[in-house]
Amino acid sequence: MRVLLVGAGGVGGAITRIAARRPFFEAMVVADYDRGRAEAAVAALGGDARFTAGQVDAGDEAAVAGLLARHRCDVLLNATDPRFVMPLFRAARAAGATYVDMAMSLSRPHAERPYEECGVKLGDEQLAQAADWEKEGVLALVGMGVEPGLSDVFARYAADELFDEIEEIGVRDGANLTVDGYGFAPSFSIWTTIEECLNPPVVYEAGRGWFTTEPFSEPEVFDFPEGIGPVECVNVEHEEVLLVPRWVDARRVTFKYGLGGEFVETLKTLHLLGLDRTDPVTVPGPDGPVAVSPRDVVAACLPDPATLGERMRGKTCAGTWVRGVRDGKPREVYLYHVVDNQWSMAEYGSQAVVWQTAVNPVVALELLATGAWSGAGVLGPEAFPAHPFLDLLTAYGSPWGMREQ
Repeated sequence: MRVLLVGAGGVGGAITRIAARRPFFEAMVVADYDRGRAEAAVAALGGDARFTAGQVDAGDEAAVAGLLARHRCDVLLNATDPRFVMPLFRAARAAGATYVDMAMSLSRPHAERPYEECGVKLGDEQLAQAADWEKEGVLALVGMGVEPGLSDVFARYAADELFDEIEEIGVRDGANLTVDGYGFAPSFSIWTTIEECLNPPVVYEAGRGWFTTEPFSEPEVFDFPEGIGPVECVNVEHEEVLLVPRWVDARRVTFKYGLGGEFVETLKTLHLLGLDRTDPVTVPGPDGPVAVSPRDVVAACLPDPATLGERMRGKTCAGTWVRGVRDGKPREVYLYHVVDNQWSMAEYGSQAVVWQTAVNPVVALELLATGAWSGAGVLGPEAFPAHPFLDLLTAYGSPWGMREQ
């Protein structure tokens, strides 16, 4: 397997550190718009000859396809933000390469009824091309991070191994992370966080299909394992709700994120001021007017999440809560994966949230390389058997857990 990794930020850098310990691939080209960042990621690996640094604009499909061909890469792993999903997705298809991402094509709210009906849903643009990918015998494995990704694998495992009937699958994400010296410092991309938290959340119900609610709706307190404890969680737009019902039979699917009151209020303020917008606004500059995206300005004013590891304390938990019936009796479980920031920093030099995101696509690549996972078309993680993934994740030194509720 020869891999083109596009994006050498926090998650991309963690991917290289994790992959460097595994023998399943022949080469990995690490490319970024900032060549220096790609070179730094490769240099940190201590001379592993399988890794090469490159430069590419993720929005330039021809350049990406050319890089795939030049290095004879048969896989494109997308570690950029969701704005670049479609150009990279199309470039992979043009080159006949397997495509893997951790977030799907962007949504657009319904024009008249944004908090009741779906407009363009997350992943719609990619899934619309599923038949073409399948006909060409090429695989696009979409949403293969931690959430979406591992959470979807948990949903598949629950359906196959733990339940006869499933009433609800609810992804629940929470943490007790703190960052020394900062009053507000998100542990993941603020650009992506704004996108998923301020868009109308999507809920799935059998018989009704997908529908939307108000942002931060249906608050509940969820007790997270391994010392994290109770965290208030709210509905957030996320890919699992769009993916899981396509392959797993469940009457209801939700995603709730443990944001905390202060974080929610900050996001609401950004929205109130229009600072969540992506359309450029014109501001004065030293050489004349400059067009800038307010959301890009917010991101530039905050610390890079990849640099926060030394200041972070605590744990992050990603998991899937499932309620249903087994052998005629009610059952409720929480399948989860916890990463302690102290461990991930000591072991890999990566903060917990980006490391937890990064490990899952590497596990998936190894399963594809060995043939344990195979397929064609545009497929989510729940389209594949869960056992090989969960076994290999444990072999990577990061075991998962299950709690009877």
